Amino acid sequence: MNLFPDEMRRDPYPLYDQLRTGSPVFHVAPLDLWMVFDYDGVKRALTDHEAFSSAVAPPTGKAPDWIVFSDPPRHTKLRSIVLRAFTPRSIAGLEPRIRELSRDLLDPWIERGEMDLAADYAGPLPTMVIAEMLGVPPEDRARLLRFSEVIVNLSHAISGGEEAARAVSEHAVVKEEMKVYLAGLIEARRRAPAEDLLTRLVEAEVDGERLTEGDILNFFQFLLAAGTETATNLIDNAILCFLESPAELFRLRAAPELLPSAIEEVLRHRSPLQMVFRETRRAVEVHGQVIPAGKLVLPVIGSANRDPHQFHDPGRFDIGRDPNPHVAFGHGIHFCIGAALARLEARIALPDLLCRLKGLRRASDEPWEPRKAIIVHGPARLPIRFEPGRRAAVHAAGAHTPCPG
Repeated sequence: MNLFPDEMRRDPYPLYDQLRTGSPVFHVAPLDLWMVFDYDGVKRALTDHEAFSSAVAPPTGKAPDWIVFSDPPRHTKLRSIVLRAFTPRSIAGLEPRIRELSRDLLDPWIERGEMDLAADYAGPLPTMVIAEMLGVPPEDRARLLRFSEVIVNLSHAISGGEEAARAVSEHAVVKEEMKVYLAGLIEARRRAPAEDLLTRLVEAEVDGERLTEGDILNFFQFLLAAGTETATNLIDNAILCFLESPAELFRLRAAPELLPSAIEEVLRHRSPLQMVFRETRRAVEVHGQVIPAGKLVLPVIGSANRDPHQFHDPGRFDIGRDPNPHVAFGHGIHFCIGAALARLEARIALPDLLCRLKGLRRASDEPWEPRKAIIVHGPARLPIRFEPGRRAAVHAAGAHTPCPG
């Protein structure tokens, strides 16, 4: 049973519905992993740390030594370091700069009337933001984008076989490149500290000891992946949702105050992160099925967010949905550190796109190409067309809300 062909990854929800109804806990025998599809089961796997560990071991070996693959007390200490850079005040302070970056990314395309939304805007914007937070020079942004893609493609390791081996091998090569690159940045920060996240990592301590360059490299990889992939897919998926549901786009234009609610509904309806990794610490019974100890478990967030026992009419994209207790950013101690940043980027990106790109539509009826990483949901390419416009000499007044009419 191939759970990950392109056609399924473009629209996994019919399969999710089928499995959630018939087998909410499903054993993928060829890979010896377990998938959990219902809301309650997924939420338990995310929060029951006595039964489910985040320190997973995929078929290709040990997972990367990132905060997301750690358990308390180590997780608690590492998370406290990163949270210093993701305070509500520091995230809010990024808003003016994100608006500038959004404008600058759209300007070169606005007069052409067409662009690849994923490659030309939704991918670069979060990468530029995280690069500035880390203090990476602007000329190295393309390199960071390549690093991020290779890191996220490690998700193929769960499947084993040639594709997994290729992903692991490619990452090993790029990791050495990152190691050399990062060593230069770290040395520069030690000579001249700056007001950026990399300086905070260089100066941070755990149990009275400074982080090693290996520790900082692990943080660097995690922040690249977590700080870019979710926001990229959130922006792309939002445009897909509105193009597929023009009545909801009309509703948003008539009531711009629904923008925050609309973003939450995109997160639920087309969850950027479809599944996460856990490993059973002991034999665990879920819905009458016993998952043995030491087994890889995939709580399927994308399915949980379409569970009819939790959401009324879950297949409908409803920008006014209330309540909307989705788990798109996880739940509990591993709740996504970058959630507030991703939401802010979407609150800026969507009004810019909807205001400036008049007559927005897909450039082709061909099925869109999914991103390579199998745990995420969103397009790798999304060609769009629109009525040619003018560059923004200054940031458009009122661009913080979708244009009415």
